[in-house]
Amino acid sequence: MNASAMVAPTRPAVAPAGVGNPVTGGAPQRPNVLSLSIKDQAGLYAAYMPFLARGGIFVPSNRPFRLGEQVFLVLSLLDRPQKYQVQGTVAWITPAGTPMKTPGVGVHLPDDDNGRALKRAVEEVLGKAIESGRPTQTL
Repeated sequence: MNASAMVAPTRPAVAPAGVGNPVTGGAPQRPNVLSLSIKDQAGLYAAYMPFLARGGIFVPSNRPFRLGEQVFLVLSLLDRPQKYQVQGTVAWITPAGTPMKTPGVGVHLPDDDNGRALKRAVEEVLGKAIESGRPTQTL
């Protein structure tokens, strides 16, 4: 991607209720946390995934993920002071080594208030640019 996005993967301190982990004998598994700061409209256009039902955000990462994996996304948009925090699902994977593409994952936004608020904010910033045929990080 361009220099306008930075990623800092971490793990949260609290696991969501009801998620079992076969490795630890059923103890809750903590979702991966992805942090992304998008500094300009071009970076947001490249990261946004409008073809997903609830919208999605592509996050550059070299770490391995599985389709359907739960992740927690913290997103900063442009100069807005608000950080958007959503628990989404991995719906796209671009593996390392894919020619001319940045490795990473597409996070499908959740069908909740936070997911809808983030989708509205992204589409408000992008406006008609969403309909552009320019290449993105995913398509």
